[in-house]
Amino acid sequence: MNLEPNFIGGEWTTATDADSATRAVDSINPSDTRDCIGRYAQGGAAQMRDAIAAARHAQPAWGATTTQVRSDLLQKTAIELAARKEEIGTLVSREAGKTRAEGIGEVMRASQIFQFFAGEAVRYGGENLPSVRPNIGVQTSREPVGVVGLITPWNFPIAIAAWKLAPALAFGNAAVLKPSEETPGVASELLRVLQRNGLPPGVANLVNGQGPVAGAALVDGVDALSFTGSVATGRKLAQSAIAGMVRVQLEMGGKNPLLVLDDADLPLAVECALNGAFFSAGQRCTASSRLIVTEGIHDRFVAALRQRMRAVKVGPALAAGTDIGPVINQRQLDMVQRYIEVGRGEGAELVEGGDRITCETPGFYMRPALFVDTRNDMRINREEVFGPFATVIRARDYDEALALANDTEFGLSAGICTASHKHATHFRLNVRSGLAMVNLPTAGLDYHVPFGGTKGSSFGPREQGSYAADFYTLTKTAYIGH
Repeated sequence: MNLEPNFIGGEWTTATDADSATRAVDSINPSDTRDCIGRYAQGGAAQMRDAIAAARHAQPAWGATTTQVRSDLLQKTAIELAARKEEIGTLVSREAGKTRAEGIGEVMRASQIFQFFAGEAVRYGGENLPSVRPNIGVQTSREPVGVVGLITPWNFPIAIAAWKLAPALAFGNAAVLKPSEETPGVASELLRVLQRNGLPPGVANLVNGQGPVAGAALVDGVDALSFTGSVATGRKLAQSAIAGMVRVQLEMGGKNPLLVLDDADLPLAVECALNGAFFSAGQRCTASSRLIVTEGIHDRFVAALRQRMRAVKVGPALAAGTDIGPVINQRQLDMVQRYIEVGRGEGAELVEGGDRITCETPGFYMRPALFVDTRNDMRINREEVFGPFATVIRARDYDEALALANDTEFGLSAGICTASHKHATHFRLNVRSGLAMVNLPTAGLDYHVPFGGTKGSSFGPREQGSYAADFYTLTKTAYIGH
């Protein structure tokens, strides 16, 4: 099998570093472990330094191009992604274990993101303001940050790469992308699309590698770092970044609550819970992992959700009729299974699923797990599991449900199912999360509005939409006497 290269300074290279943990990593299909997507060269600190140097060399010329040139690159990239959505979507499904519909949908989302920032590239600007002093004018303008490091996860391998790369390039920065070791193939294909559509050498670079080596080295030498991943890794990177005066943007974990009140539309609430908790195999930072249900509807909700869960088909990602694919790898599957044992040990009752299953192809399959009789202080309600795993917490009323929702170190997404405008409005204003959903799943986002959380879920400026400029640009204020 040929070694798939990294992309540095406009060249594809299979060279590896002595300090990389391994020379190459095989990307394995979690739906069929016999299927190897490719063998990918692993860079270390030396290659990361080369990539940063290439970006540093390329950035001044890229930042000095017209906004139309930058817009054209993003627009052409968007068009190719849309035209090849089925082909690239199949790659996403093979490598990340998403259903075919999810894989294609994610490619289309990446296309939409590039299209949006093609517009932002020519739309962003500054202000002309009067001074408080006579005979002086004030102008503000936005300038590129410089070289940005981007670390992306495996659960949305092309969408999250797009929502970091697109604004970075739109606003005149050069970038170095370090994708997850689990999904190098998708990242490589995205860089090839950019290259085909006019990406200048060095403006965007790709280094696959192990996080502790390649990821850690990325912090040194960049002007800004955007990271999506685990809380533990994000905190370590933040410490390194702040020590080096590198601006940092972190999107990390969640323990997202979905409140179901007595007056909720029961079928709607069940669908919100099912989608939010278990689709994408629960591997979304916005997944509904805590279902907080008030007394009057609790038993009916649990019974209806259990019945609905039994109708869900778990299977190979690309198979017709599959609703939920596998988890990403054996390590993640084992971790979810350990949390099932933790829940049982804490006294919670597993009422549905949780068992590993065998399908027509070997993979990392399990039925979604649902626990009841849980308390908010249990580990299964405090720690992010990141799999098809949800708990039900009984609450007396709305006030207790809201208090339980806010009693967490995380604050990414939160939802409520209710027919009460009063409770919906109060919830939206008082839940401590960056995202608030009313009669919708906690997962599911638009690309043109800001994304991010509070507390331990996020740190730094928001991602996506026009708000992305706050991270990827610096504001300059000029005073002009006349």
